[in-house]
Parts: sequence; C-alpha cells; structure tokens
Amino acid sequence: MEIRPVRPAEYARAGQLTVAAYRSLEAELEEEYAKDLEAVADRVADAEVLVAVDGDLLGCVTFVPDAASPLAEGVAAGEAAIRMLAVDPGAQRRGVGAALVGACVDRARERGRAGLFLHSTPWMPTAHRLYLRLGFVRVPERDWLPVPEVPLLAFRLDLTGVEAAVEAQDDDLIGSGGPDGG
Repeated sequence: MEIRPVRPAEYARAGQLTVAAYRSLEAELEEEYAKDLEAVADRVADAEVLVAVDGDLLGCVTFVPDAASPLAEGVAAGEAAIRMLAVDPGAQRRGVGAALVGACVDRARERGRAGLFLHSTPWMPTAHRLYLRLGFVRVPERDWLPVPEVPLLAFRLDLTGVEAAVEAQDDDLIGSGGPDGG
C-alpha cells in the first residue's frame, strides 16, 4: 500500500470514497456536509489530501498543516490537524486508517508541530480506538458542538517528545532489572 498526495484525476473518486465511508456510519449524513466531503479539489487548495492506494484508492485523509488554514477547526498555534479520515468500507480493518494517520504524524513532525489535533463524532468508535492506540489522548475541553445534533470529540497527539521520552525511560527500567523488570 502506498500513501501519497491525491492526484487531480483521483479527486472525484477520493470524494466519493469519503462520502461512502461516512454514509456507512450509523448517523445520518447531512447533504451539505456530504458536498464538503466530496469537494477534494477545494480541500487541496488549503491543505494536503493524502490517499492510500493499492491498485485502487482505499482511503483518504486531509492533513491541515497549521492553524492558519481555512480548514483548521479548533487547531491551536503550533499544531497540525487531521480532517475527514475515510477508509473505503470494503477496505476497512486492513491498516489503511493507521497508515493514513501515520503519514499525517510524519508530516506534522517534519513541520516541527507540537501536536496533531482532530475532532471525531461519537458514532466513530472504531476511529477512536485507532487514535488511542496510536497515542492520541482525549482533550474534552476542546470538544466542539458546531450544530446541536453533531457533537465533536477532540483528540490530540503530543509531538514534543515528552511522552515518548517517558515511555523510553519506563522501557529502560523494565529491561534493566528495575522495579518491574525482575
């Protein structure tokens, strides 16, 4: 599987894939938001749209490089963001979502961002498990309610290295016969 920027000839397919993934959720998709999801060409002007490809498009994500982007919703200074992560329903559970998020993490680190931020709806528990597994933490103080029927839950990945340094230190203690290493 290859992760790369979407090509102009793929805009329509990437938009259709994103809408199909969102429609597969249990919540109803508003037509106005479906149009936003489909508008890949518009997003490319303000962010980087990445696709996962293995013969066909398997998934799509929008990487928002900083808070200055018109696509930055709730993004703080020094952060990048993920928007509109979608995996084709027929390609789910194959690591596509993790690969797309990983590519966004890499891009955020390359740009020296302190964190990677995203919002997700309550009806996306599979995505929540992925984010938590990849090191994101819930930041409820940054939840957002753009419209009453669509609560958005905030997640953030710290990219400053503080959390990674603590984990490495814990690993060293375990491996060196420390308190838990026997």
